[in-house]
Amino acid sequence: MISQESETTGNFQESKNTGKVKKILVRLFLVILLTFFLAIFVKAFFIEAFKIPTNSMAETILSGDFVLVNKFVYSIQTPSTLPLTNIKIPRLKLISFRKPMRNEVIVFQFPGNQNEIHPSQDITLVKRLVGLPGDNVWIIDKEVIVNNSRFEIPPKAIIKKEESQNYGEADDRIFQKGKNWNKDYFGPLVVPKIGMKIEINSRNINDWETIINREFGKKVVSKEGSVIMINGKPSRQYIFTKNYYFVLGDNRDHSSDSRYWGFIREDLIIGRAEIIYWSVKSTFDFSNLAEIFGSIRFNRILRRVE
Repeated sequence: MISQESETTGNFQESKNTGKVKKILVRLFLVILLTFFLAIFVKAFFIEAFKIPTNSMAETILSGDFVLVNKFVYSIQTPSTLPLTNIKIPRLKLISFRKPMRNEVIVFQFPGNQNEIHPSQDITLVKRLVGLPGDNVWIIDKEVIVNNSRFEIPPKAIIKKEESQNYGEADDRIFQKGKNWNKDYFGPLVVPKIGMKIEINSRNINDWETIINREFGKKVVSKEGSVIMINGKPSRQYIFTKNYYFVLGDNRDHSSDSRYWGFIREDLIIGRAEIIYWSVKSTFDFSNLAEIFGSIRFNRILRRVE
């Protein structure tokens, strides 16, 4: 009889312990699940990490730097892709806080090459914001002039005036083809803003064709003799429906930026680069432990992006 009671008590205790283990496992699973969805939520709307692939922003940001981007400094928007997938979805602005400011280092989606309506590369870039909507931007011998005032050179920028191109030395890669502009002598050029009206004709339509097509999301500009057609209608003027920005790389001679592919539409801006949280040299030997450790750039870790 005693033996039977002992066995019953043992079974009850074992069942009780099993129940406790199950509860712990369920709670652990719920914590992990909650953490997972919280991480996705934060990444989608607030903060995201990016690895910098090139030296176009040197020495401000170097290739191999890992940067935290503040995504809600300007607004809260829906993500451009479905979480955990590469499926593109329209970005919708939910709440606006403020507009990007001149001289901020911003992260944005590539708008496309010089004559592309839709970008051939789905990449994220980081550059310094120079021109706001409505600004007049001019580059004279590498010196940037915005609204007739000199744009202050960033403290860590690499700008070699001794390697400057000559005035009038045209570069066909430069935005707004047909002008005698190059990377060091550029403009003057007005950055489009909502409601800005421009006159268009057969002489200047090549300057604006790509950006107008991008606003519609398809090719709508055509020429019929001397008549300019926009979305099937004869047009002598165009009114912009979006705000745009002009950006430059701090490593001026080795940066593909607005000088080459034009303006950044406001809805393509992801956020502002805030801090370098990790930094490592681009190349090292994985089999050499000392080289791996030596590749870490400790002096750049937790450096604020300025």
